[in-house]
Amino acid sequence: MDCFQGPNDVWQLDKKDVVDYFTLQDLWEHYSESSAYGLSVPVRLENGKFITQHFVPYLSAIQIYTSKAFSIPRSMGSDETDSWSDDSTAEKLSRSWDAASDDSFLQDFDSVPGKQGGYLNFQYSEWDPPYERIPLADKVAELAQDYPYLTSLKSAELSPSSWLSVAWYPIYHIPYHGNLKGTCACFLTYHSISSVFQDKIVQCKDEDATRTTTVALSPFGLATYRMEGKLWRTAADTKLSDDLYGAASSWLKQVGAHHPDFNFFTSHTSPGIRL
Repeated sequence: MDCFQGPNDVWQLDKKDVVDYFTLQDLWEHYSESSAYGLSVPVRLENGKFITQHFVPYLSAIQIYTSKAFSIPRSMGSDETDSWSDDSTAEKLSRSWDAASDDSFLQDFDSVPGKQGGYLNFQYSEWDPPYERIPLADKVAELAQDYPYLTSLKSAELSPSSWLSVAWYPIYHIPYHGNLKGTCACFLTYHSISSVFQDKIVQCKDEDATRTTTVALSPFGLATYRMEGKLWRTAADTKLSDDLYGAASSWLKQVGAHHPDFNFFTSHTSPGIRL
């Protein structure tokens, strides 16, 4: 975490001259280990025993709005086609993802002006079924080859309309107990990536006693799939889960985003067990 000097390009709440920020590269590095090995989550089974479930993060969707328009550098030749936006993409999709519309792929605009959220300079939505995806860190590295500002932009330069959705898919649990009910649960988390909505800024020490500053990007929205039984939720969690799902749905409508993963999770989950 650093401080950003130069308020001309910064979205501010209180006209501050100095704004705490992180670079998008910092954010992607946070997902590097879980992209390679999975994120371990302790889970208490109904019999009282514990397992460790591992999830891999995937880039599900992202929209980047900025205070000003900027040109989009492209390293690809005119004879090359983006693999995520050509006609062959639709042929790769699982039938489960057939509800995704034609506008739900990576789009490069020469900066589409937003209503009040700034300029929509970049957006991406994943089409492919989970088994054809690559982990989040690898996907971002792939996209950044043609859109380098995916790593260079600072959170203080992003408008409040900028957001990210991460899909978490399970890979295995330890110790292995076969196909336990509920262990196939999948999650979609929604996060603001603008400094305007930063959560807790925490001072902490590294192993070498170096003091660093971190920021928590708690999810403001959530959707789930295959959330079976009581493995992942209790009665006390129901209202919070419903609120997070409602927040995700409202946000997508507010920013006018079509999110294939959200549509899939919603259409394949009964209302009574959605969260």
